[in-house]
Amino acid sequence: MLRISQLNIYPIKSLGGIALNTAQLTDRGLLHDRRWMLIDDNNRFLSQREHAQMALFTPELEDDRLKVTYVPDDTSLLIPFKPLKTNLLDVIIWDDTCAGQLVSDEADAWFSAKLDMAVRLVYMPDETHRPTDPKYTRPGYIAAFADAYPALIIGQASLDDLNSRLAEKLPMNRFRPNIVFEGGEPYCEDLMNHIRINDVDMYGVKLCARCIMTTIDQQTAVKNKEPLKTLAGYRRKGNKILFGQNLVFNSEGALNVGDEINVLSQHTEERFLLGNAPVA
Repeated sequence: MLRISQLNIYPIKSLGGIALNTAQLTDRGLLHDRRWMLIDDNNRFLSQREHAQMALFTPELEDDRLKVTYVPDDTSLLIPFKPLKTNLLDVIIWDDTCAGQLVSDEADAWFSAKLDMAVRLVYMPDETHRPTDPKYTRPGYIAAFADAYPALIIGQASLDDLNSRLAEKLPMNRFRPNIVFEGGEPYCEDLMNHIRINDVDMYGVKLCARCIMTTIDQQTAVKNKEPLKTLAGYRRKGNKILFGQNLVFNSEGALNVGDEINVLSQHTEERFLLGNAPVA
């Protein structure tokens, strides 16, 4: 039996995450997940890939706002869920361009001071519909400011297997999943095609290609070679290192830690098959 063991959201793209016991699903992912994003002077998104220091910002949810604390100096910023500004501008996430809403001058100044560079904070309004990759999903699915898809799922058994190969064990936060589950064989999420949690139908659409962000310690922002060095030895397909499954879903609802995950069908396409993934 597979059961949800963790639920996580990352309200501001590439900043710290928040663990939840219950998460609401929206049309573009878990509520508040990646609805905010920092951009540079060219309106391009910022991430830990180039700015590892971003790991040192930790968010908290309050009643009607987000609180972000910068760990090195223990100072905080309060961000209302509804932006103070109405200005819209085109922002860039990888190959996508979509509309983002400026949040506040205060937020821009605070983040710019902490990161020692000119940045702005934007919010994705409900009116912005950013399609998921049409190569892997049907029309109608959208994402917030996540890299490409509304949610990511990883099995605890997969991390346990990876850690058995490492000299120093790593926490799940290196991989930034939304849903973590217990039970099943390592990497069984690779083959998840159609799953159901409560009354919500979800579909695995693409294995998640991992990048240098997984090598950044989320408490210290220090980079290392692991886990990519080890993963490359047994989780490589072509030029991609794969860990976790990207999900889409077409209904709203609630997920809870402890909920059962029912696997209704599995993938048989070659792109989902790695030598270490269990086949039913």
